[in-house]
Amino acid sequence: MTALPAAPIGSILARLLALHPKRIDLSLERMWRILAALDHPQKRLPPVIHVGGTNGKGSTIAFMRAMLEAAGRSVHVYTSPNLVRINERFRLGRPGGGVLVEDGELADALEFCERKSGAALITVFEIETAAAFLLFSRHPADVLLLEVGLGGRLDATNVIDQPLASVITSVSMDHMDFLGGAIEMIATEKAGIIKPDTPTIIGRQSENALAPILARGEQVGALLHVAGQDWIAGEERGRLVYQDVGGLLDLPAPRLFGRHQFDNAGTAIATLRAAGLELPIRAYEEGLVKAEWPARMQRLAAGRLVTLTPVGGELWLDGGHNADAGRIAAAALADLEERVSRPLILVVGMLQTKDAAGFLQNFVGLARRLIAVPMHQDKALPPEALAGIAREIGIPADASDSLAAALAGIGGLGLVPAPRIIITGSLYLAGEALAANGTWPE
Repeated sequence: MTALPAAPIGSILARLLALHPKRIDLSLERMWRILAALDHPQKRLPPVIHVGGTNGKGSTIAFMRAMLEAAGRSVHVYTSPNLVRINERFRLGRPGGGVLVEDGELADALEFCERKSGAALITVFEIETAAAFLLFSRHPADVLLLEVGLGGRLDATNVIDQPLASVITSVSMDHMDFLGGAIEMIATEKAGIIKPDTPTIIGRQSENALAPILARGEQVGALLHVAGQDWIAGEERGRLVYQDVGGLLDLPAPRLFGRHQFDNAGTAIATLRAAGLELPIRAYEEGLVKAEWPARMQRLAAGRLVTLTPVGGELWLDGGHNADAGRIAAAALADLEERVSRPLILVVGMLQTKDAAGFLQNFVGLARRLIAVPMHQDKALPPEALAGIAREIGIPADASDSLAAALAGIGGLGLVPAPRIIITGSLYLAGEALAANGTWPE
């Protein structure tokens, strides 16, 4: 367990939030301006694998990082959002494994970017991304795994002219207020990271999402590697079987839980192979069984929140917050139910900007009860309103004053056998849960 960030970073972030009246304002103009003021650190980066999509970006990056590090490569990683500490977004590659950037170095980079930006408008994510490029340009590494923040075409990360590879994981409905109200519109925005003559790995997609992605790839002359066409990955007898033109790999099952992780692991393997990063078989094997990505169907085995749950029960955590992520989590929980049957209790917090009914609909008939909890976010749904949505779609629901009170109250339900509890609905709630449990990411 690592100490929470020092107070100066919090005060810096508070200042940065005031540099633009909007938290999100998709544009590349401000990024080009600050990067020029910083003498273009994005041109001094290690080879970049740029990862976009809606669901599965972080897990795919986690698999790639674990595989590359198992092969002895040093790997920078930039992801968002963080769960507990902003340092989580900036992982510096080191021989033998990376480390999160230390508070002092991160504070220096953020303040330097703030000074270079001056009084001009700029969003906090743009400053953070510029600071990431600055940090990564100062430290040698073999590869940079770069996650898109929102969308793709106008995302602050989309200033990399010639990535080693571009990746589009599963695209689904999310952030419609910024990306459009149809899956085709969202996929078009995501596909904006595809570059000419660049290996572009496309994960499993719906037909409506795939069409605009392929169109963009063909328009710019990308080298397309499409799931189900150019490579396949799936579960066979409890193992991951992967195949492309380079041959067949029979590998252990991913450590990350859920059937969807076979797709994400396959996307990771396809990316590394298409990018020309030759790895020994043992690196794929070791990466699959060692990959970690918190708050994605993560079982909490110890910590303060675990002690509040009924003896003999299970406590799970998943940051899914859109309808497709709900479908994936529900499928994973159904698999658990087939293995060991337990009453399922949902502890949920969500933002007003999310499709709460669409997310919760996936759990109808599976969950015994839902307990809605507050989150410390401006746009959080009030627990009573969230509980009302759940009841309307057929899930018995109550509201609670806090996460801890919700978990403690489950013991009074008298469920036999002891329940399976999942905290879900938001990455913000997942972060609050990890902090409250005392087991945040390192």
